[in-house]
Amino acid sequence: MTQKRDYYEILNVNREADADEIKKAYRKLAIQFHPDKNPGDEVAEDKFKEATEAYEVLRDPEKRDRYNRFGHAGLEGMGSDFGGFGVNLDEVFDDVFGGLFGGFSRGTRRAPKRGRNLQYNLDVTLEDVIHGKEVTIQVPRIESCPTCEGNGAKKGTSPVTCPQCYGRGQISQSQGFFTMSRTCPRCRGAGAIIQEPCRPCGGKGVVRNTHDIPINIEKGIDTGFKYQLRGEGEAGANGAPPGDLFVVINVEPHQRFQRDRNDLITSAKISFVQAALGGKVEVDSIDGKEELHIPPGTQYGAQLRIPNKGIPHYRRSYSGDLVVRMEIETPTHLNTEQRSALERFAKLRGESHQNEQGGFWDKLLGRQEDEESE
Repeated sequence: MTQKRDYYEILNVNREADADEIKKAYRKLAIQFHPDKNPGDEVAEDKFKEATEAYEVLRDPEKRDRYNRFGHAGLEGMGSDFGGFGVNLDEVFDDVFGGLFGGFSRGTRRAPKRGRNLQYNLDVTLEDVIHGKEVTIQVPRIESCPTCEGNGAKKGTSPVTCPQCYGRGQISQSQGFFTMSRTCPRCRGAGAIIQEPCRPCGGKGVVRNTHDIPINIEKGIDTGFKYQLRGEGEAGANGAPPGDLFVVINVEPHQRFQRDRNDLITSAKISFVQAALGGKVEVDSIDGKEELHIPPGTQYGAQLRIPNKGIPHYRRSYSGDLVVRMEIETPTHLNTEQRSALERFAKLRGESHQNEQGGFWDKLLGRQEDEESE
């Protein structure tokens, strides 16, 4: 890899040179090596690019300070053009030549410009991404004028070639061997002018409308999912294609269910008898009631699954599970018979609600005593 030359050496100025000295040095080199003066000369073109890069750095106090302290390494990560970083030729030439020629341009007439991309944030429900749904969104956007078909001229007429630039979109001026171009002030770079503007769009060729667009909410998508609808953005300029529309999905929180990837999380309350002996209970799912088998000895916080009752996997034929977190209800307001039965059960297990260790039955009966004393 070729070692980059020192920027001060390129411009032939010392490191203490002020802004005016740097500008004069660059102007001299730019005129000497400009491609218009040296057509086909690659060496001259390289020197022109090298001088432009050096000037772009040394004219900027921040870049110059970084270069003085760290050399070329201090300018890394600042973009890429002319071998090191972004160089705005319009800005450089306007700075050096005082806007005498209205800036530097390599093109002729104004180039077509692709339309702007749009983003639409769409809120959907958990049910929408489980069952799928088609919705219609209304997108405000700039569209090609249907009356003039985007050319800006009154129906039945057409734009005419600009008489000032003869359709080039640029006006060239010379200073010695150095040729500069600027955008034509009459047609503003379009190369044509509109003598009779289209009334609906005022000669702009575009109008603002609200467009109805159907969106298919697919099963299994999640927050952050993005649809790209090509050509549904804003209209392009000078015959360029329209931009794209990006629809970004936001799945709203559900009152009862939480989402964990493709599983749905919910909770169910069971009695301590059901937890100890097992049984069957009905729990809510998105689609209604589902029967859940409770194994004997189920503990508080245990998670039981009902297969395929969660969220479908995206573009797959199977779904996640419904995960039910167990919450065991402690009975309250025990009558004498119920309390005696629990005490007998505790005795059979070798437990006592007076146990200082505070076991399950101790907590259960202690809670009962507290409630009765209130």
